[in-house]
Amino acid sequence: MSNFPFPPASGEHPSYAPEEPQRVLDPARHRRAPILEALTAHVARTRAAFHIPGHKGGRGMDPEFRRILGRQALAFDLINIAPLDDLHAPTGAIREAEALAAELYAAEDAFFSVQGTTTAIEAMLLSALRPGEKVLLPRNVHKSVLSGLILSGAIPVFLTPEADPVLGILHGLTPEVVARALDEHPDARALLLVHPTYYGTGSPLETIVSLAHSRGIPVLVDAAHGAHLPFHPDLPVFPTYAGADLVAVSMHKLGSALTQASLLLRQGPFVSRERVRASMNLLQTTSSSYLLLASLDAARRFLALEGRRRVGRAVRLALRARDKAGRLDGLYVPGPFRPELGFSFDPTKLLVYVADLGLSGAEVERILRERFALEVELSDPFNVLFVISIGDTERSIALLLQALEYLVREERRDVPKVMPFLLPPEAPLVISPREAHFAEGELVPLEEAEGRISGEAVVTYPPGIPLVLPGERWTSQLLAYVEFARSRGVEVRGTSHPKAHVVRVVAE
Repeated sequence: MSNFPFPPASGEHPSYAPEEPQRVLDPARHRRAPILEALTAHVARTRAAFHIPGHKGGRGMDPEFRRILGRQALAFDLINIAPLDDLHAPTGAIREAEALAAELYAAEDAFFSVQGTTTAIEAMLLSALRPGEKVLLPRNVHKSVLSGLILSGAIPVFLTPEADPVLGILHGLTPEVVARALDEHPDARALLLVHPTYYGTGSPLETIVSLAHSRGIPVLVDAAHGAHLPFHPDLPVFPTYAGADLVAVSMHKLGSALTQASLLLRQGPFVSRERVRASMNLLQTTSSSYLLLASLDAARRFLALEGRRRVGRAVRLALRARDKAGRLDGLYVPGPFRPELGFSFDPTKLLVYVADLGLSGAEVERILRERFALEVELSDPFNVLFVISIGDTERSIALLLQALEYLVREERRDVPKVMPFLLPPEAPLVISPREAHFAEGELVPLEEAEGRISGEAVVTYPPGIPLVLPGERWTSQLLAYVEFARSRGVEVRGTSHPKAHVVRVVAE
C-alpha cells in the first residue's frame, strides 16, 4: 500500500500504486501558517504587554541568552491571550493549524502537544482505555507507555516482537503473533504498536490493523520516528493510511519542528475527539509555549510544500551513504529485516554494525565525537545508529563517510567483541502497574528481590527491553539475566538506583 500524499511526476516513483486514491493537498491552503501569522500580527501591533512572561520580549533577561536566541524569537514567547487562541479550547488560529495538520496526515483530527510525544502517548492510553482493561503491546515500547499504563490503570499484555540475534535489536510484531494474542485475550480493549521502530523497521500495519478492527478494538501507534513517512513512496506506510485510530508523531524528531513539538492524530469510530481533547487537556500545561506551537504550524507548512523534495533528498543521501559505508571492510550495514514477513524499512536510519572491528558501539561513538566532533543517535555493544534527515546535506554525509573510513583504517582491534544476544525471560504480572506504583514500597538490594513484586521499571539498555515493570514479579531467571547482561557490557537501569543495584519492591 502506498502512503504517498502527492501525485508523482511522470516516470517518478514507480512503486506508487496507481489504483489507490491519491491524497492530494491544496498548496494554497497549506501555504498558510495560522499560528505564525497570528503571532506576527499581534507582536507588530502591541505597544505594551502587562501580562506574563515577565521577561517582556527579552528585555528583562540575561543579555547573553537574549543575544543567542534573538529578539524576534523572544517576542514570540507569549501566552494564551485572546488574539492567539488557547490550546486547551482552540477556536481560532490553533484550531485552524490543527485542522491543516490533520489534513496533511490524512486524519480526522490533530491535537498539538508542547510536551513531546510522551504526553501524546499517555493521552492515547487515557483516551482508549479504562482502569482494569487489557491492552496488547510489544515489549520494546518507550517508557512513556509505562506512564500511560499507570495513569490509565490499564493492564498490559506483552507480546514478543521479532528479534535480530546478530544485531541484538528488536523489530516489530507479526500478524501471526497479534492474531494469537487476540484469540488468547478476547477481552483486550486496545492494541498498541511501535511503527516504525527506533531502528527503522515498519510492521505489516494494514494486516494488523484489520485484525484488530475485526475484533472491535482500536489500534494505537507510537510513530515518534515517522513524521517523514508520507513523503516518499518507498518508506513504511504512515499509520493513518493503514487505518490506525490514534497515532502519536514526534514532529521535532524528523519533521522540522522544535524539540518537544508533537502531534496526536485521531480517526475512526473507536475513540471520540472529545475524549482525546479531554485527555490532552488533563496532561498538558496551561502555559503552552507559542514558540513550540508556531514551530508545529511552520513544520506542517514546510512538509506540505517541501516534504516530497526534502524527504526524497534525504532518502537519496541515505542510500548513497549506506552503499559506501557497506563497502568498507569490517563494517556491516543491514538492509530490510525479513521482508517475507511483511516488514518494511526506512533507509534513513543508517545502522552500522561495528563489532567485527573489535570495537563496541560506545567506543565508536567516543572516537567519532573526539576525533571528528560528530554525534550519533545511538550506540550499543554492536552498533551505531545515524539518523539522516531533511536537514542533512552532501557535506554532512561526506563527513560521516570520512569518519567511517578513518575508523576502518586506523581504529580496528585484533579481537572482535562478539556478544550473544538473548531475550530476557518473561516477568509474571501480579498486579497492575498502577497498583504497584501507588503501593507502599521498600528498597532492597537487587540480589534479594527474588519473589518480590517490583515497584519500579528496570530496563536493560541496550537493546532497551523492559526487563521488569511495576507489578511484575522478580524471579531467579530474571536475576540471572541481569548478571548475564552486566557481564556482557549491557547497562541495567533502575529508578531507585541508576544501575539498579537497589530496587523498589512492593511492601509485604
